Amino acid sequence: MPRPRKFLESDVVSSASEVFAVHGLAAATLDDLVRATGLGKQSLYNAFGGKRELFFRALSEDREEATRAVSEALGHDDASPLERIRGHLLTMAIEFSSSDRRVSLTTRALVESTGEEDPLSTATKTGIEQLAGVYAQCLEHARENREIPEDANVQSLAVYFVAVTRGMELLGRAGVGRGVLTAVALDALRVLHGRRMDETTPPGDAGQPGLRGPKQT
Repeated sequence: MPRPRKFLESDVVSSASEVFAVHGLAAATLDDLVRATGLGKQSLYNAFGGKRELFFRALSEDREEATRAVSEALGHDDASPLERIRGHLLTMAIEFSSSDRRVSLTTRALVESTGEEDPLSTATKTGIEQLAGVYAQCLEHARENREIPEDANVQSLAVYFVAVTRGMELLGRAGVGRGVLTAVALDALRVLHGRRMDETTPPGDAGQPGLRGPKQT
């Protein structure tokens, strides 16, 4: 009789996700995964089918979590749709400037994607579509509330905010400080109505900020 598994698949997938987010699919090795998950190579194969299968399982779960997080941020009713987007972007500026934050697997996969018709590119496109769908729903509500013009291209704007947030994540990982990311977040909203929703200068960022402000912990 085969021995029962003594591990939680969710824990293994989470640990593997961190490995893939740091190294990517191509550079991550089975030895990396063994060290991170605590499972032997054969156990990984038996449970998940191999490195690529484990990567796409981890990517799928990371993508679903990213979509769920944005949906929760934009889905509450205690603020107007644009105020929700503004709050979401400012929260992202804080989170992405954290000194110990790694790039998400979803964003790492987006960077590695070649644009060819392969499983990785297909998966990343799915992730973009899912995130854009959440932004589009909020933007549609903004249009209904007349916060944005009636002829605004909601689908294009939704993809725009996916690009802004993924770009902010990469900039934060490269060392760009919170003040600059906050300015990026506020300036991103200009496309909706021609000016920032908040014209105040972020604290400590008087004048033209340099890209490498101190990272916040």
